[in-house]
Amino acid sequence: MALTVVISEDPDVASFRQKFERSRMAKCDQGYLCEVCGVDVPNITVSDLYLRYVIGEVDSRQLLAAPERHIRCNPTLAQFIVCKEFTPVEAEGPFAKSHLDAIDVERREELVTAGWKRLQEVRKLGLAIPDYPLEQFRRKSN
Repeated sequence: MALTVVISEDPDVASFRQKFERSRMAKCDQGYLCEVCGVDVPNITVSDLYLRYVIGEVDSRQLLAAPERHIRCNPTLAQFIVCKEFTPVEAEGPFAKSHLDAIDVERREELVTAGWKRLQEVRKLGLAIPDYPLEQFRRKSN
């Protein structure tokens, strides 16, 4: 009869262990870490950097050099995603939607929401990176 031992690790210990293991890894082996929370950004569908690329705010040359964040770790941008598949994010302070012009908020919501939806589909479509941006920004980013 085999004995199986299951050890449940405290989440804080697991987090520390993960950070320790990462500190011993070469940068090229780490993937992309969020500059805000320090956790992996596992794919482009949750990437603030790629969302900003898709909506024309980041040039393709910046994709390799700009810091990465989870979309949710950038509430100033995430608050403009208005879609039933995305849990709303509320930004605080002077850049909260409630402090901005209503017309500008509406335009920004349309753009960022369209960008977020595009980001969700590009991974499934198997597109080349230059084809990720919304159509109105494709020429600008190439």
